[in-house]
This record gives sequence, C-alpha cells and structure tokens, in this order.
Amino acid sequence: KTLKLTAQLYPLVAGDSRTVRLEIEKGGQWIEVARTTAIEQGWTAPFRVENWDDSRAHHYRVVHGAGSVYKGLIRRNPVDKDEIIVASFTGNSIHPAHGGDISRQDIINNIKKVDADVLFFSGDQVYDHHKHYAAWLKFGRDFGEIIKNRPTLCLPDDHDAGQPNLWGESGKVSTLGGASDGGYSRPGVYVQEVERAQTSHLPDPTDPHKIGQGIGVWFTNLNWGKVDFAILEDRKFKTGPAGRVPKQGPRPDHIRNPEYDPASVDVEGAVLLGQRQLKFLDKWAQDWRHADMKVALSATIFCGGAHIHGGANGRLHADMDSNGWPQTGRHRALAALRKGFAFHCAGDQHLGTIFHHGLDEYRDAIWSFCVPSIANLYLRWWEPLEPGVNREPGAPGYTGDHLDGFHNKVTNYAAANPAKKPAGNILNTRSAGFGIVRLNTKKREITMECWPRNVDITNPATRQYPGWPRTISQYDNYAPPSWGTLGELTFDVEDPVVQLIDATTREVLYTVRANGKTFTPGAPKGKAFIVKAGKHAPDTVISQKAQVGSAPHSVTLK
Repeated sequence: KTLKLTAQLYPLVAGDSRTVRLEIEKGGQWIEVARTTAIEQGWTAPFRVENWDDSRAHHYRVVHGAGSVYKGLIRRNPVDKDEIIVASFTGNSIHPAHGGDISRQDIINNIKKVDADVLFFSGDQVYDHHKHYAAWLKFGRDFGEIIKNRPTLCLPDDHDAGQPNLWGESGKVSTLGGASDGGYSRPGVYVQEVERAQTSHLPDPTDPHKIGQGIGVWFTNLNWGKVDFAILEDRKFKTGPAGRVPKQGPRPDHIRNPEYDPASVDVEGAVLLGQRQLKFLDKWAQDWRHADMKVALSATIFCGGAHIHGGANGRLHADMDSNGWPQTGRHRALAALRKGFAFHCAGDQHLGTIFHHGLDEYRDAIWSFCVPSIANLYLRWWEPLEPGVNREPGAPGYTGDHLDGFHNKVTNYAAANPAKKPAGNILNTRSAGFGIVRLNTKKREITMECWPRNVDITNPATRQYPGWPRTISQYDNYAPPSWGTLGELTFDVEDPVVQLIDATTREVLYTVRANGKTFTPGAPKGKAFIVKAGKHAPDTVISQKAQVGSAPHSVTLK
C-alpha cells in the first residue's frame, strides 16, 4: 500500500527552509516517515510513503522549521465496517449574496456527528477565477477540521480552474469568452497549480500521460472499505460546442429552441469522457479484487438535469455544459459504468436530484445522486412542462420518466428545487446543503440523503429535502425492465464474482460480486450467455449457453 498526503503551506519568505517533514506517533514518540521539498508555485508539500500499513490508524503531524506543526489522524482502511459513509459536497460559493460568507461550522458539526468515512468535494471548491491559492487557503480554514482526519477526494471543476464553464478538450487554449470553444481560459501553469493543490494526494493516475499545456491527469480509483471508487474527469477531455453545433440561443452552449432536432447536436467526433477513461472504466468494471461495491465520482451527472437556469423565467431547452451532451459520449459512459453496477455521485448542477438513467429503454442503466451546493451561486430547477410517466403513487409531477433536452431517457425520483423567489433563509430557500451516501456493503444497499444547511441531521425532527432519503440495491444499477433471469446459481463460497459474456459477440455484459452463496443473474431475453465465476475473479466457466429461464444449478469453486 502507498500513502499519499499533500500538506498546504502558507507563503514562505526568503531564508525559510523549504523542507517539510511527515511524522507519525509510535509508542509515544514522533517518528519521521517522509520529508519533501515545498513546491513554491502554490506552496504544496506532497508526501509519499511506500509499504504503508493501512490496517491501523496513525496519528500524524506535518512539521516545518522549528515550530510549525499541523496534526491529524490517518484512518485505517475500514474493511470490516458494514456501512461506509460518504459526505458529498459541491459549489462552495464565496459571494455574500448567495450565503457564501456564512460559516461552514454547521457542516463541520454534522460530518463529525455522523463520523463520515470519506469526504467527496465534486468541484467548485474555489470561486475566485484569478487567485486560486488564496481561496484554497480559505477552503482549508473552513473545512480543515474534518479534512485532516479523513480521506478527502477533491475534483477541480470549472471555477477551480478559473473559468465559468469547462470543456477541457485535452488541454487546448480557449480564446472565446465563456470558453465554449473548448480548452482552458487560464494559462496551463495556473491549471497545473490548481490540480497540484487539489489532487496530488489522490492515488496515482491509471494513465498518467499529460495533455496539452503540460496539464496532468488524475482519473484513477480508490479502494476503501471494500468500496471501489472510480474518480473521473468528465470535463478534461470534453469537446466544446462553439463552432461545432448550430447556435440556438444567446450562448453557444444554451439551446432555447424547443423545436430543434436533438440528433443535430450529437455531432461526429464530439467527446465526453474520451477513450482513455473509457478504457480505464472497462477494466475497472471487471476488477472486483477487495471490493464489494462500486461507485463512480465525477463533477456532474450524465443528463440534462435542470430545465430552468439562473432565475424563475430562465427556461432552457438544453444545456451543453451538462453531461447530457454529447449524447453518444453519454451513452458510452453509462454503458461502461453499468457493466460494474456502479452508483454515481456528483454535483455541479446547483440542484440536488436523483435520476435513474436510461439508454435503450427507461431505467436500463445506473442511478445518480447530484448533491446540492454548499452555498448556491446559480439557481436551477428541475421542472418539466409535462408530468412524468410511471411515477410512484403520490409522487410529484416532475418525477417519473422523461426525455431531457437532448432526448436522453431519464427517470426522476427527487429534486430539491429552490423557492421561486428566495428570501429570508438565504441558504435553504436557495436549496443549499450537502449529501450523505451510506454504502451498506453487507446488505449491498445505497442510501441517499440530502440535507439542508444549518440543521442538526442527527435530530429526528430534522427533515431532508423532499424525496429523500431513498435506498436502492446495488443491483438496481443494471436491471433493465425488459430483462428476464437465468437460473439461480448456488455456490460453495461466499460472495463470488460473477460475469456474463454474450456467447455470440463475446462482449462482457457485466461483472459483479454476488451477496452470499446464491445469485440469480439478470439477462436479455433471446440470447445465450457464457457465465463465469470465481472467488475473487471470474476465472471459471460454469455455463456455455445460459439463457433466460435456464434451470438453476449448483457451482463448485473451491
């Protein structure tokens, strides 16, 4: 195992030592385990310790010079916990008009009360487009009390990189206001500093080759508490719309014409995740070593998740800053994620939502939870013009089956819409808050919670935003309504890994870890499948031509 920890320094002056030390407490003594040289551009001190023992907790301190000390706790890997708690955040506005100047202490108190195992900041940790370093220091002051004691995943998004929207297009230079031509508005060295501050402690990237302007990549995975988190960059490779699709609104990325043909904007060559990340996801979905569940983390969700933008009269038909576009890229991303039954947690939409995504039919792909903003800079509403089909009894009209502005199939289950004229409570009438995701690795259940600001979430009288909490099964992330089931498989080992392969095309349909000694594979009707299984990898063929309705049978893997 490898420990990676990045310490953030205040500016050093000439004559100050640039050496920073990492020490852990052993037997009442502080023992140095690593030292590094501070990187002056951004003043970060990245540490790396090989052969780390993650089976126990370690008190640590970062030491600079003779008297500067910062202490915290490096937690043990909670592989024996039945429930892994992920506290999820987005949109940390600093502007007073949006509640950005209100203390974050309510968040700190709640996260300490639930004792979250992982912190996930999906993007826009920083809203200053020219002084990331100063704003990042403030972020550390606001959240350091919980960050210093927990694994923390920060994904830089557009505002972190110093621009209003981001279509990174593999590192090209953007020359258009709003950056909708694709690329980065700020110099490459600025973006590198941002990513070094926010991501240099992440596990090593799976494909470390840099993109344009010397900008690095950080897509990777983290296995923690038997949950395998895929950390995705859904902005860095994405194509910008300006000059590629017909402009049908005041901005190249906003479509206001409800009569437009959605297929006309799904232009050839437009990229979302890109081949490098799709290749990573294909391998990740099949690798279940030390993992019971899989979760994808990214900046935002794979659909157009809002209809009204900015103000109550700001209806858009489609927004190409969302991951609903390009549609082909969305299809490839969701098709890759559902092969591992991955749940998706993200942010950026300034609006808490729950969607079950569809590709060829409604609800044939993964579920997503978009968490609300810490402080909400820009209001959005999920407010379709027609009520959804197949709604749950008593559910609001905005729920149910819909087509988003790009004609992507989505099923909505909850939306934390703000007040039409926010007033009074500047945070909660603007639907500010945060998410809690409870990953029960014993039951294989996922519970989504969406909390407003300035409440005590441990108080039974406190209410979440309407539509939450919601619990789903891990296996709901790939269970198309049209599928049937193969015969039940009974194994001689607990929790084997099962894989289905199309017997004709040899394409892997999915790979997943069963819960217990029995598993009933779902599958499309009218096709034959090769079924493989194993204790830790699907290395044994147990059926060559399994079909829906085939007989149950027992399998020996020992």
